[in-house]
Amino acid sequence: MIKNINFVSKFRKANIISIIIFILSVILITFKGLNYGIDFKGGTLIELRTEKSMQASLIRESLNSMNLGDVNVKRFGKDGDYLIKVEQKNTNNNLIPEIKKTLTDNLNTEVDFRRVENVGPKVSSELLESSIIAISLALAAMLFYIWVRFEWQFSVGSIIALFHDVVVTLGIFSVLSLEINLSIIAAVLTIVGYSMNDTVVIYDRIRENLFKYTKISIGDVSNLSINETLSRTIITSVTTLLALFSIYILGGEILRGFSFAMILGVIIGTYSSIFVASPILKFFKVSHKTLEKDEDKIQP
Repeated sequence: MIKNINFVSKFRKANIISIIIFILSVILITFKGLNYGIDFKGGTLIELRTEKSMQASLIRESLNSMNLGDVNVKRFGKDGDYLIKVEQKNTNNNLIPEIKKTLTDNLNTEVDFRRVENVGPKVSSELLESSIIAISLALAAMLFYIWVRFEWQFSVGSIIALFHDVVVTLGIFSVLSLEINLSIIAAVLTIVGYSMNDTVVIYDRIRENLFKYTKISIGDVSNLSINETLSRTIITSVTTLLALFSIYILGGEILRGFSFAMILGVIIGTYSSIFVASPILKFFKVSHKTLEKDEDKIQP
């Protein structure tokens, strides 16, 4: 493994790129918004199987004639399987039978409703609020841990990196109009943990080397530390990505959004640990003198 890469020389360009992507992500999330799924905006979800395969547009046209509001139809798994999401809630006992009869008559084929789920507006708003709280608490807990484990400069760097990872991931989901549901929130929380773990490994080595090499700059210490942990970072990321790509390809439609979010998170998290979190220490000009007051802390 190459261990003499000059990462510090790339910090400036990487930071400019990161700032641009972060700002674009914020703009997209603010003005374009996120494509919330049934979990967050309410509605009815139907998993449908037909005797013969057909274009999803034919199913959509049949449902549009019923004035159900926003209708989304896409292939789901095997040929003949479709996932239908309609804005109208299943608030009466006749809605599902009416949809089934309309599809059977218009498509001239037998249809089987394998799964029907309904989420009301009150439940969906509570789920959205709970998801935001969960992500906020996760970030706050990470901030507290780093503040206790390291110095405040490290806390600032880690939290900036975490915000970068979450916002950029959501920005990509916004620009691609990918659906945000509860599984994506679970992926975001997992991303927070993965990114923090990667950052702590590098921070641990930087802190150790600051005490070991007291006469070299924080830039050189960061460069040395990143190179020393590079093998671990690459091996961990690659093995994780292999598992995630397997889930994305073989796991079916239900797991595709979750696995895609995780793939983005691992790539972005690995990048931010090196090119977002580490430059913050250089910006604050952290040195062994900065750490002297905390020498009583347990060192790795």
